[in-house]
Formats: sequence, structure tokens, C-alpha cells
Amino acid sequence: MATQEFSRSLPMMLYRALDAVMPRFRKIFNEFGLTEQQWRVLRVLWEHQDIAFHELSEITLIPAPSLVGVVDRLSKSGLVERRRSQSDRRNVSILATTKGKTLENKVRPRVEEAYAELRGAISDREWKQLIDGLDRVAAVGQGEAGTQNADKQKQKTKR
Repeated sequence: MATQEFSRSLPMMLYRALDAVMPRFRKIFNEFGLTEQQWRVLRVLWEHQDIAFHELSEITLIPAPSLVGVVDRLSKSGLVERRRSQSDRRNVSILATTKGKTLENKVRPRVEEAYAELRGAISDREWKQLIDGLDRVAAVGQGEAGTQNADKQKQKTKR
């Protein structure tokens, strides 16, 4: 099989797409003093009343050691808080504070506008194919565990 032309290789296409998509989101995050990682954490917390630290790490794709710092900064800003389990102090849940939930009402409409612009550039069918194709590529890259994690993630985002 011939080697893929560099500019059309999957990694380069993914980088190119990321470089085209992320600036509009970064601009929004910056306006609200958030990093991309902080946004990912808050986005998950807005969908869950609280979530176990290790599960938050899995869903956001932020390694646990890095997530500690992200949560620390969000906590110092008053946007999230940690709660230790009364039965097992090793288990920590993270939840959005009232301030963190209020921020959602300001940030989410702006993010939805950015999504609408992107989705408006291609048909609904093409969008679904894109998302489904990326899910399949991610699952192949992660092996069987990746397929199971992708299925879990799909179920969580449907809730």
C-alpha cells in the first residue's frame, strides 16, 4: 500500500481541522477567563450533578495528574468544588457551584452559535457521517476498550 501524501494523511487532516475549528472556541473561552481544559471540565459538570474524579478524567480526556491542577484552578475561581465520600475518603466527586452553573448561561449560547456556524457549513448528513467516522477512528485507535468507552460516552451524552 502506498504511503498517504503527507498533507492528506489522517494526522495532518485532523490537525488542520482542529486549527480551523478551535480558534473560534478559544476566543469564547478566553472572554470568560477559561482554558480549553477548564471548559471541558465545566461542560461535563453542567451535564452531571456531580461526577467521580476518575470518571471526569476519562470523559474529558485529561490525565488525572493534570486534572488535579485544572480542578484546583476552577475551585479557586469558585466555579467547582470537591466532595469527599463519607464512606471512603479516597473517592472524590467534583461538582459545579452556583457560580459555575451561572457561567453556563453566559458561555453556552456563544458556544452554540459557534457550533451553528460550523454545522451550517455542511449538511446534516455530512455532519453525522463526520461524527460517526471520527467515533470509528477513535475506537480503532483505542482497540476494544476504546469501543466500549466510546459506547459509554455516547450513552452519557444522550442523557
